[in-house]
Amino acid sequence: MSTLEVGKIVPATGTAITLGDSGDTFTIPASATLDVNGIIDLTGATKTSFPSITTASQWRLTTDFTGGVTPIATNLEEVDGPVGFGVLGSSMTQSSGIFTFPSTGYWMIKFDTVSSAAARVAYNKSIIMTTTNDSTYVEAAWAMAFNVSSPATYSSSSVVYIMDVTSTSTHKVRFDVAVASGTTTWMGDTDHNETCMTFIKLADT
Repeated sequence: MSTLEVGKIVPATGTAITLGDSGDTFTIPASATLDVNGIIDLTGATKTSFPSITTASQWRLTTDFTGGVTPIATNLEEVDGPVGFGVLGSSMTQSSGIFTFPSTGYWMIKFDTVSSAAARVAYNKSIIMTTTNDSTYVEAAWAMAFNVSSPATYSSSSVVYIMDVTSTSTHKVRFDVAVASGTTTWMGDTDHNETCMTFIKLADT
């Protein structure tokens, strides 16, 4: 194997240089640095080991319930349709409303709710609750919706939180709802998303 030592490579004509032939492999040794200050064009390339979103899934409430709960613990399913839905990578798992992440990393958690009330209601609160010790949960993020008239009206809310999950055994999430009046009904359906939870892994931790 020969070694070529030069300070700079420039094209003989034009502005393009071709390195090697089809099927060749160029190796950058361990601990070496490829410092790119311009643009890397990967159009048409097969990309491996580049940072990208590799894990995403959704869960939903399958039937309505009335009042506040801590947490939503029953009638939950991983979304499976109606048409074209797909889970990317590994799924979240849940037991009695406690959700476990399939891998460590920075996770975006989104909680969408749809609610209805038969009378005026001061607030309907949707809450993302997180723990880092598999025991003590805190309000990580919440959103508020209102029913301002009667008879029955509908409201929706959406709340998002990014969690740095460094351990899948201790870092978990649950979803609570609180109401000012017991007349509030949280809406769910097994055929489409109404009240639902979305989980997307953004990057490794």
